[in-house]
Amino acid sequence: MACFSAPLAVGMITTACRKRIPEKYHIGWFNTLVLGGSAGLLLEHLASGEIVPYPPFLTAMASPAETAVMVAEIMSIGVPMLLACVGVWGAMVLAANYFEHTANSRAEHRA
Repeated sequence: MACFSAPLAVGMITTACRKRIPEKYHIGWFNTLVLGGSAGLLLEHLASGEIVPYPPFLTAMASPAETAVMVAEIMSIGVPMLLACVGVWGAMVLAANYFEHTANSRAEHRA
């Protein structure tokens, strides 16, 4: 329904703030993960008819009962997807910074 909205919202915020985030955090990688994943899910939801080109856009917002189900889906699927992206991004950043530090240490030893 709208599980892509949690990662999409965070991706939009981090994209807007990316110049304030130090380079060592590779925020572009995070944005690629969450915005790319959100775009893929958006296309899938368009293809399945869960998103339509007219208001209310999300078919799950047609009634209050369906909206409650949509919010529950965002919380039970969208938030864990976002947390998984944060975990993968964090592991990537840790690995990249570790290998960069190791390479710099070796270069200093050789000099």
